[in-house]
Amino acid sequence: MDQILEALAKALESGDSEQVKSHVKQALEQNIPAKTILESGLFVGMDKIGQLFQEGEIFLPEVLISARAMNHALEILEPHLAAGDQALSEKVVLGTVKGDLHDIGKNIVAIMLRGAGYQVIDLGTDVTPEKFVEAVIENKPIAVGLSALLTTTMLVMKEIVDEISKAGLRKQVKILVGGAAVTLQFANEIGADGYSDNAYGAAALLKTM
Repeated sequence: MDQILEALAKALESGDSEQVKSHVKQALEQNIPAKTILESGLFVGMDKIGQLFQEGEIFLPEVLISARAMNHALEILEPHLAAGDQALSEKVVLGTVKGDLHDIGKNIVAIMLRGAGYQVIDLGTDVTPEKFVEAVIENKPIAVGLSALLTTTMLVMKEIVDEISKAGLRKQVKILVGGAAVTLQFANEIGADGYSDNAYGAAALLKTM
């Protein structure tokens, strides 16, 4: 079992979709549980991708190729996951705040979170505080991720934290913030639960929570 899962992780690291699909099918044929394939194969591979990206050893195109291979693997695995054992059941809401149209950083965070096994509800860019509150009510996520590149839009993050609190939802979700303009000090000042200056760090931080 270890050999096939190790081969799966390696194939995912290299972004080889055909090999990834082949290894997933072989693992299922060997009666390896779908959840084990996810956690000990796919998640391991994506975790390595995240580390390499953080260290500057690979770049966004390589991450996207591996993410595409991951999606192919999930298409095969999802029918084999028991309803009560969905490894992709925890949700995270992401969005770039109102007034900001930058989304590259947010999109990379979404890739890393999906690779770590979370369902990502991506609200896009220029998202109002009200839309974040609506998304929390509708999706019941474990966390909300706020992105801002511009110093002029940073203050919207505080509005979002305040609106979530006013709606009585603050204790239900963790709020993580990031983006070029954001600092740990600012995150603490607005009452966020966490801050990361890079995409892999955001996924790793959420795991610790």
